[in-house]
Amino acid sequence: MSDQITTVRNGRLTAVTFGVAAFVVLLDQFTKYLAVTRLQGQPPVEVLGRWLQFTFLRNPGAAFSVGTSYTFVFTAIAVTVAVVIIRTSRNLGNMWWAVALGGLLGGAVGNLLDRLFREPGFLRGYVIDWIAFPNFPVFNIADSAIVCSSALMVLLAVRGINLDGSRGE
Repeated sequence: MSDQITTVRNGRLTAVTFGVAAFVVLLDQFTKYLAVTRLQGQPPVEVLGRWLQFTFLRNPGAAFSVGTSYTFVFTAIAVTVAVVIIRTSRNLGNMWWAVALGGLLGGAVGNLLDRLFREPGFLRGYVIDWIAFPNFPVFNIADSAIVCSSALMVLLAVRGINLDGSRGE
């Protein structure tokens, strides 16, 4: 009976992981569509004065436009991250880990889709960034999901909560 309960719980947590990932991917791609159709070729839109602006940027690199000539490497990393998360999701025993891994998976896939299907071509596509704060690089929803998920994972690790839901020392 215990194995059945564990299987159901793991199945639900896997569903949460994929649900969060799907939500992040859909929101990311929809907002990137809006950025391409409404912001490209336009001056930045001030949302909260200079504190928050919507602008348009094609990013060939990783975070902070680092490694602009290594797009293929970032594509391979995103695929690897996605595969590891998908495999790990079967062993989850904690809701917060499911949310964190789902956000990370969604963010990786959101930016991966750009690298696969946007200009200048397959596996070399630029990531669309559109959210701007002063003195900070322009980013997108996928980037936000990756950063927030990473912060949640650090918090869970610091609190000693393992992927399977057990408590470490």
